[in-house]
Amino acid sequence: MLDNIAHLAKSTALSRIAVAVALTACLGFAVPADAGQSPQPGGAAAPVGTVSELMAKIIYPASDAIFYVTTRTPASDAEWNDLQGKALMVAESANLLIMPGHRRDEVRWLADARLMRDAGAAAFKAAKAKNVDALADLNDALYQSCVTCHQDYRPNYGRGR
Repeated sequence: MLDNIAHLAKSTALSRIAVAVALTACLGFAVPADAGQSPQPGGAAAPVGTVSELMAKIIYPASDAIFYVTTRTPASDAEWNDLQGKALMVAESANLLIMPGHRRDEVRWLADARLMRDAGAAAFKAAKAKNVDALADLNDALYQSCVTCHQDYRPNYGRGR
């Protein structure tokens, strides 16, 4: 019996070595040829949509989930997961807004985007904790981030049509 155990241990050790060698070989092929080199200028991030498209298709729907959390409170893990994703979209969309190509200027635009990112990050944290009260409490911060930016960059905002 001891001989069987010794043979099994030896066989298992050899199998592990074979797997390690195979993985090393595969990983060697998986590393791109240019790994470790600086990215090329053409590889920089570039906007795909406009600021208006980001607002209408991502930011407005995602922020509405936060604004209306007290009347549309998630009731399941799936709904909380969806709300987490929307809060994350708000925060990360602020990062998209500061990309060259979307950015309007270096001072106000960045400050306004930071307000949205901070409110979105707080909402993401609150949604992960499933904390409806915290989400409701930060509605003002999120709303203010919207109003501040729109007053700065949307002509006639808040003045009627």
